[in-house]
Amino acid sequence: MHTTEVLPKGLKLGAVQLRVSHLERSLAFYQDTVGFRVLRREEGRAELTADGVSPLLILREVGEGEGQRRRSAAGLYHFAILLPDRPSLGLVLRNLIASGIEIGQGDHLVSEALYIQDPDNNGIELYRDRPRDTWQYDLEGHVVMGTDPVDVEGLLADSEGLQWNGLPAGTVIGHVHFHVGNLKKAQDFYCGVLGFELVARYGGSALFVSAGGYHHHIGLNVWAGEGAKPASPNAPGIDYFTIQLPSEEDRSLVLRRLVDAGFELTEFEGEPGVYDPWHIGIRLVAA
Repeated sequence: MHTTEVLPKGLKLGAVQLRVSHLERSLAFYQDTVGFRVLRREEGRAELTADGVSPLLILREVGEGEGQRRRSAAGLYHFAILLPDRPSLGLVLRNLIASGIEIGQGDHLVSEALYIQDPDNNGIELYRDRPRDTWQYDLEGHVVMGTDPVDVEGLLADSEGLQWNGLPAGTVIGHVHFHVGNLKKAQDFYCGVLGFELVARYGGSALFVSAGGYHHHIGLNVWAGEGAKPASPNAPGIDYFTIQLPSEEDRSLVLRRLVDAGFELTEFEGEPGVYDPWHIGIRLVAA
């Protein structure tokens, strides 16, 4: 089923829940290296926050079951933590350098991004956006993104003399990026049913979708191979991500579209949701 209905421009992303093999090891990493704080903790599960109020990342321990090689299945490529400003990203970079972790990077024209892996090879992007009025668009109206080297010296200079206190208030989940088995099927679901709009293509191997003209809320790629199967639920990876809709009415419209398209609704943490065609959970909340 295809719809002309699109998601509202006030859409944001909320908490992401990941599967990890050793909770203690992951907690140490996400606090010391990334800069989260623990909000709540229970047996085999922990909620992490930047502002001390809202959970942004939830870790669920699955034990030493099955390892997952990178790019070997449909599922998480990375989740992306959006910093409020450039000095904050500079401080993140300083802390990552001090930790000795391997750091990837890319200037995407609309944003500056750093890339790392957690101890289970779950991908993480930490980035800051450039002002929206500086973004460029092509003739089709798609956002122009690239991959240039990041101005590392500039990031370090912008954070000179500032104190690292972990991720600052104002940090949010900016986007999520997934390996999928087929781009047309992914576009049919994320655009045709959920209501995201296509904002960019990367050759024939990736596409980017968003609401409200953002450069992307979701990236979708076939870099794990055409026809990639869902990751094992017992291996590290993503359980679900959260879409925050501006109103209960907005959420009801999305839920109705899902049901009309033949998708079975489920529940995540007491909120309705659905699994995408590759068993990536999507939790739908109303602001």
